[in-house]
Amino acid sequence: MRGSDDYVKAIAFLTTKLKDYNLESIEVIKILADGKTLYGTHKTRPAWNVEFAELWELKEQNNHWIRHSKIADYESIPMVLAQDSKTGEVSANLVDIGKGTSEGDYANKDIKGKLVLTSSQPGSVASLAITKYKAAGIISYAQNQPSAWHGEDENLIRWGHFDYFADIQSFAFMVSLKQARAFKSKLSNGETVRLNAKVISETKPTDWELLTAVIKGSDPDLSKEEILFTCHLDHPRPGANDNASGCVAILEVARTLKKLIDEGKLDRPKRTIRFLWSPEIEGTKILLNYKPEYAEKTKFNIHMDMVGGGLETKGVYQVSRGPMSLPSFINDVGESFGEFLNQSSIAYASGTATKFPVVSKEGGKEPLQAIIGNFRMGSDFEVFTEGSFMIPSIYLHQYPDRYIHTNYDSPSNIDPTVLKRSGFIGAASAYYLANFTTKDLAPLSNLMKQRVLQRAYAMLNFSYAFNAEERENAKYYFWQQEVQAFNSIKPFADVSEQTKDYKAYLESLQSTIGPGKPLVSLDEKNLIVYSREEGLKGGMLSFGYDYFRDHYPANKPQPKLLNFNALRGNGAEYGYETLNLVNSKHSISDIRNILSAQFGPIPIAIVSEYLEALESIKVITVADN
Repeated sequence: MRGSDDYVKAIAFLTTKLKDYNLESIEVIKILADGKTLYGTHKTRPAWNVEFAELWELKEQNNHWIRHSKIADYESIPMVLAQDSKTGEVSANLVDIGKGTSEGDYANKDIKGKLVLTSSQPGSVASLAITKYKAAGIISYAQNQPSAWHGEDENLIRWGHFDYFADIQSFAFMVSLKQARAFKSKLSNGETVRLNAKVISETKPTDWELLTAVIKGSDPDLSKEEILFTCHLDHPRPGANDNASGCVAILEVARTLKKLIDEGKLDRPKRTIRFLWSPEIEGTKILLNYKPEYAEKTKFNIHMDMVGGGLETKGVYQVSRGPMSLPSFINDVGESFGEFLNQSSIAYASGTATKFPVVSKEGGKEPLQAIIGNFRMGSDFEVFTEGSFMIPSIYLHQYPDRYIHTNYDSPSNIDPTVLKRSGFIGAASAYYLANFTTKDLAPLSNLMKQRVLQRAYAMLNFSYAFNAEERENAKYYFWQQEVQAFNSIKPFADVSEQTKDYKAYLESLQSTIGPGKPLVSLDEKNLIVYSREEGLKGGMLSFGYDYFRDHYPANKPQPKLLNFNALRGNGAEYGYETLNLVNSKHSISDIRNILSAQFGPIPIAIVSEYLEALESIKVITVADN
């Protein structure tokens, strides 16, 4: 957990390794986390340490209740205790409250002083079960994140959470579906289930520790620019794929590149390559606010989150791009290396000669079969690509993984070949970007031409389900994005000779596909342009803290956009991109059109309502004309 004793030990271990590998400018950045201080739009949570936690089932013997069988033990499986559980001890009967999220779940049930069994996350039931009806504690069998394998493995114990800022003075144990069914069977037969729960934990202000090191660039000017590798180092054990895999993958990239440079087998890169280990999303958001120089010098981000799962995890490998609000040539770079591995690994697995199978002796030989080029939210990269910082990112990840956030996310399910391929994509992308100059422009331009044709096909296929006007809208913003992606090269190379050629190529494609046309709103209200509030940097939602919920009146209905779903996007993605697109230029109508082209059509009234909600809490303001 972020800031915990175990986290600090992991930082110390990694620091030793970085010294052994001869990395440069190794530094542990300490930032106060006290539950009060805001860094941009994020409020840090203090450290949470657990000394002891056990759950026992009791058995009546000679009119006394004695310990019969141990149900949960934090020392053996940390996942059994919900995060931010408080110290407490109770022996009490168990009451089944089902979901426990509505008043009807508590009808005709006396739960005061008792333990409650629920299928929901502890944080979802705490306000009713603990605060209102005075239950002593929670026993949750919340299932894992939905996927094709959702609920199939009854032995999984899911990572549980309280909302730290709700200040719930209680605890919750997480149990498997198998254990919950055993409890339910006894209760339905009229038997008494009595449990003893004991938790000793501590929550205290601390300094979050973020570890960083670099391979210094060789060019006097370009070395001031950085390519930043990130991962996250804050999930409970076992946490092998999420995200020990990402942490060791960027560590291995650092070791390998530095070794090759030290041995003279690889030139030192022109730009600096930096590596960062921090708490997921929370750590990177506070860093970019606490030390804004990191946002200024970071030109590209390569993020690795869950990059080692083997076949048993059912993980789907993905090389994902940034959002439509941030077009960049970096997407073509990462995707080209991913596509290269797709082709070479398929050739190797099928017995065709290939020079670069990229397999580990200890790992599998299956094809990578990565999904290339989609936008996916879910980890630190979204902090960098957010409208406050606009740092292009390559996101390497596996999803779904049926063991994510459970006790079965273990090292036995990690495939060294997948780790090796992840390291290759990341290292190759970083080294290319670190050395990119005008001399590399022609090959990149040709690559972008090849991939724009593939993206045009994907866009047409996606928008086929739209009505005619929405299809034309999707085409229009597709071409805009492609032009902007090419223009993103300008800070790094002289594109004057290539621009005319690239523009002509796009025009030739447009003559076949059509240039498209944006939807036009005749309502003056939809022509309002907003600006971001100066100094308030970061998105609305992070692990553990929701800026919007904390500031928006609780007695007001939530904006409909946050629960809107379309062909490709959900409420979180619409909310993320809506704020990203506020830039003192886009009108409400523009934002609605871009959202619709990216995720699927959305009514303009829903977009306007959310923007008005952001304005009401002073995240955005109406731009000066």
